[in-house]
Amino acid sequence: MQHSSRLMSIDPRHPQQNVLDQAAEALKQGGLVIFPTETVYGIAAIHGNKTATEKLVKIKDRDANKPFTLHICDMDTIIKAGCVIPPAAQKLMDKYWPGPLTLLLPLKNKTGKLGFRYPDHPVAIGLIKAVGTALIAPSANRKGEKSPVNALETLIALGDEVDIILDAGATGYGRESTILDLSGEKTQLIREGAISFDEIQNFLKNEVIVDK
Repeated sequence: MQHSSRLMSIDPRHPQQNVLDQAAEALKQGGLVIFPTETVYGIAAIHGNKTATEKLVKIKDRDANKPFTLHICDMDTIIKAGCVIPPAAQKLMDKYWPGPLTLLLPLKNKTGKLGFRYPDHPVAIGLIKAVGTALIAPSANRKGEKSPVNALETLIALGDEVDIILDAGATGYGRESTILDLSGEKTQLIREGAISFDEIQNFLKNEVIVDK
């Protein structure tokens, strides 16, 4: 099979700036870039880029009205996106961010919610900084397939769909982030991932609901 994307090696601890800049440029041109996080490999587009978002929706076979999680490297982005940070969310951020935890936060106008993750991986952080804005980045796999934990898996699955694949070797956790919904009155545990539900419940010490 012929793959149209460029596979670029990058140091997982000290990512080369010139490689990050090339990936950032591809994203700014409306492209898609696969990159490593501490959980699994993600497929990134610039938040707000209509063309790139449409490509992602098609690849992930996703409802176009369902927003993607924003990958960020600072807290200002949450406020700029129009979201409120409830006390429980702030507590979780202080303990687990950067890290494998995705938080769904309420919009100020109460019309919905947005997901945020602050990844704990030098390549992911470097890419967000090189672009200068938040990235939307679901796992780099098609619907129903296993989330990839190395670059080769992404090349086989999506090599024809993306512009660049950043190869930093195997991911640390090898499983997805844990997802919590803090947009309602009580914290909901949506997806158990790298952080166990038991740990979250013990940490929050208040009533949380497991989404069945």
